[in-house]
Amino acid sequence: MILSLISGLTLGVVFVVFVLQNTDIITVTFFSWNLTGPVSLILLATISVGILMTALFVLPEIIKRYFICNSLKKENKKLEEELEKQKQLTLFAKKDKPTEEIISKIEQGAIDDSADQLKS
Repeated sequence: MILSLISGLTLGVVFVVFVLQNTDIITVTFFSWNLTGPVSLILLATISVGILMTALFVLPEIIKRYFICNSLKKENKKLEEELEKQKQLTLFAKKDKPTEEIISKIEQGAIDDSADQLKS
């Protein structure tokens, strides 16, 4: 929290010094458009446009990766559940030969790790 406050204040001071030192008026011509203003504002405007264009180009990839990440998380959860079922089957098979009823309960997720539920 304090680090972001110090960083923000430092950036603000640098920005103010930059604006105060670059007050010369210039004219920028782009095709038929003419833009007149201080060097500092023109430069900051062009930097802002560049950042905006970069963000617009990168945004689709970020959204795509977000959806891929969510689908992988869902798949991981399903695989973890399947692994847990297989662990339960393995534990129960080592102690006693499980019946078809017990196997179906494990596959449905009705039995947890405790072997006491098998006996009832």
